[in-house]
Amino acid sequence: MELLNIGDNAPDFEAVDQNGKRVKLSDYRDGVVVLYFYPKDNTPGCTIEAKNFRDNIDLFREKNIQVLGVSVDSEESHKKFETKFDLNFTLVSDKPKDITKKYGVLGLATAKRVTYIINNGKIVYVYPKVSPKEHAKEVYDKILELKL
Repeated sequence: MELLNIGDNAPDFEAVDQNGKRVKLSDYRDGVVVLYFYPKDNTPGCTIEAKNFRDNIDLFREKNIQVLGVSVDSEESHKKFETKFDLNFTLVSDKPKDITKKYGVLGLATAKRVTYIINNGKIVYVYPKVSPKEHAKEVYDKILELKL
């Protein structure tokens, strides 16, 4: 499976978040979405990355940017992850692995650590390799650079 490229249409999806609420990418078609894929709830790198987005979420919200974290973990696992680390953004459950397949990020059993920046339904930037520690700020700076 190959990653999607800049200029590709972002495949739509519908899934549930950590609260059982339906999430559709098309609901955010008119704006910027940070769609970040991560391997597993409560693992060291994934926790660092999630806390980094949590700590920088106000920057994204000031610009009406939606942050969606996606892994193949269950809704229940996401809820525990959210609660344990006081996460303040949407975690999408892709237990059937449909979203990870569409975006070319499915590894052996989990999602690879990849981030897409989507604007008006198009992929405008791809991070095929992610360093979890400062990733949220890196993504935010790229959004500013792209003038989105």
